[in-house]
Amino acid sequence: MQKIPYYKLWSVFDIDKEKHQVQKLESEITKQDFWDDPSHAQKIMKEVNRLKTDIEYWDIFLTNIREIKELIGINDVSLASDLEKELGNIEKEVDKRSFTSMLSGKYDADDAFLAIHAGAGGTDSQDWTEMLLRMYLRWAENRGFETEILDMTPGEEAGIKSVTVSISGRYVFGYLRSEKGVHRLVRLSPFDSAHRRHTSFALVEVIPQVAFDDPDIAIDPNDIKVDVYKSSGAGGQNVQKNATAVRITHIPSGLVVTCQNERSQTQNRESAMRVLASRLMEIQQAEKQDEINILRGEYTKAEWGSQIRSYVLHPYQIVKDHRTEFERGNAQAVLDGDLDGFMEAFLKQG
Repeated sequence: MQKIPYYKLWSVFDIDKEKHQVQKLESEITKQDFWDDPSHAQKIMKEVNRLKTDIEYWDIFLTNIREIKELIGINDVSLASDLEKELGNIEKEVDKRSFTSMLSGKYDADDAFLAIHAGAGGTDSQDWTEMLLRMYLRWAENRGFETEILDMTPGEEAGIKSVTVSISGRYVFGYLRSEKGVHRLVRLSPFDSAHRRHTSFALVEVIPQVAFDDPDIAIDPNDIKVDVYKSSGAGGQNVQKNATAVRITHIPSGLVVTCQNERSQTQNRESAMRVLASRLMEIQQAEKQDEINILRGEYTKAEWGSQIRSYVLHPYQIVKDHRTEFERGNAQAVLDGDLDGFMEAFLKQG
């Protein structure tokens, strides 16, 4: 009977260390001035809840392993089939947790903003943007993540020009950072009367949501211009009679962020500020990385069209990631949200 590689478990999670961290944070929570800084307090509470969820999982998981080990020691042949099945399930769970352990970046455990923008390709590109939105919403749904469309600009004939989505859940940013870049679609165009083959492009942006709570990302109210307007849907029709949509312009950087999802102007403004803070943090990080690359002699300008992944639907079907060489022949399954293989290959390469 196959034995569990127990050494894998401890490389994935140090339960004693996590329990000690919970005790340390809970002692901080009991201090009288804990809620004097609400933003910091919420961060601590979120971290405690995360740690407790992990500890509870591992307590149950390791207890299950000890029980199976005891049953194996009985050497009862009648239990062999059931034990083999249980051992197989444990191996799968260990592999899954080992994969999660690769998500160790600064923001990997956090929520993310996902933005998709239509590129070259006209109506086909806007339709491709809508297809990508559906793909990522399906992926998020399959993982039990919460999604909220904050802003969406429909295309003139079909599809979407641009869309921004908030995705919430454990390790959302860690998984999605593999998706950042240009995505290319090759297919027979449904918008071409001659039904010729077209190539379309869309740009995917992924930004962690934690920037709004980051003290290094302070936004001076004097640096922003806020415009309020009516939300609009396809065909230019007003979705609401009242002006609740918000457009925020960050004057120093020239960044423009819009949000028109919520019914309340206040809610839209808050969501737009969250996106703005995250975008400013991304610029800040990019500038630092560019400086490092220049010093190393590695600086290269990212040009439009340098796609990270191609989705070919004609004359054959294949989805191929050009960074990892990982590919899937079942393109429809990928477009239905089956992205884990691509994400795992990207993380293993990194």
